[in-house]
Amino acid sequence: MKNKQSKTTTAKLDTATEELETDLLPADTVRRSRRSSGGFTLRDVAKLANVAPITASRALNTPDAVSPAVRARVREAVERTGYVPNLLAGGLASKKSRLVAAVVPTITGSVFLEMVQSLTKSLADEGYQLMLGQAGYENSREDVLLEAIIGRRPDGVILTGIMRSELGRKRLLASGIPVVETWDLTPTPIDMLVGFSHEKIGEAVAKYLHSRGRQRVATISANDERAARRNKAFSDAALGMGMGRVGATEVATCIVKAPTTLGSGRSGLRSLLENDPAIDAIFCSSDMMALGVIIEAHAMGIAIPEQLAVIGLGDQKFSKDLDPPLTSVRIDGTTIGNLAARFIIDRVNGIPVTDKVRDIGFSIVERDST
Repeated sequence: MKNKQSKTTTAKLDTATEELETDLLPADTVRRSRRSSGGFTLRDVAKLANVAPITASRALNTPDAVSPAVRARVREAVERTGYVPNLLAGGLASKKSRLVAAVVPTITGSVFLEMVQSLTKSLADEGYQLMLGQAGYENSREDVLLEAIIGRRPDGVILTGIMRSELGRKRLLASGIPVVETWDLTPTPIDMLVGFSHEKIGEAVAKYLHSRGRQRVATISANDERAARRNKAFSDAALGMGMGRVGATEVATCIVKAPTTLGSGRSGLRSLLENDPAIDAIFCSSDMMALGVIIEAHAMGIAIPEQLAVIGLGDQKFSKDLDPPLTSVRIDGTTIGNLAARFIIDRVNGIPVTDKVRDIGFSIVERDST
């Protein structure tokens, strides 16, 4: 009995001595670790907390699996060293990175922000983080960005628009990573899709302007591929209803470089009216560009909507506060973000996504500019 008590006392003394030595020597331990590896490791944290590395790992990743005292010691060691867990290494072990990558053409335009905000919240609610990439409007840049993203093995990739590059499609298919394409519509997506038809938008806007008695319509548009399809549908529908010059093969169009700006709307209006002063309605490929049209029309003494109707795309928050308030095509970015996040999370968790192509549609929000 005495021998057993002696062993217990010795063990407690050994533990106390180890804890005292840990408290006395952390700086030396830290300096040795940094010299040898260039950064703090889980092993360093475990040594400072006086626990095994596996126990330190449990305290960080599954804290309920260890005692409160151990959690407190590990947390103190983390704070003293500034250690940040290697999330990629943990993800490789569990085959989950808890990262989802989203690719947008630009972060300077506000049209995609609603979707990005929705994605961020929807993913965070499920314990995922959003990694955002800006690809521009050229396939070559998107290909390079996708290569970097795939190499980091996120749990999902969300694209803006349909992937046109064969190399990009091949890489995404080969990766096995769940993919959601957005802001467009096709019956043959890479994997899953949440979007709408740009052709239907063009046709609907033409019909709307015709119903308002407009007779000579025009467009100011970005030079990206989605806008080109939207413009063609708008032009074909408008000409079919007699809303263009006699004998014209397309309505008057001013093409500007994407992303569009307020300035491109102002210069676009001047260019269109120099060539055809009879234009009485303009469809802009963004609300920001429509704002430029309204400002320039005011400067030129053109009354809106009496002489010129203006309609934008995106229904941005500022649109209702303009003078006059701007009619715009509403795209529900919140729904796009929510659905895209849900598709990725379900796929990661092994839940089948039966309805892989979701058309969310659009609406025309009528205000005083038309």
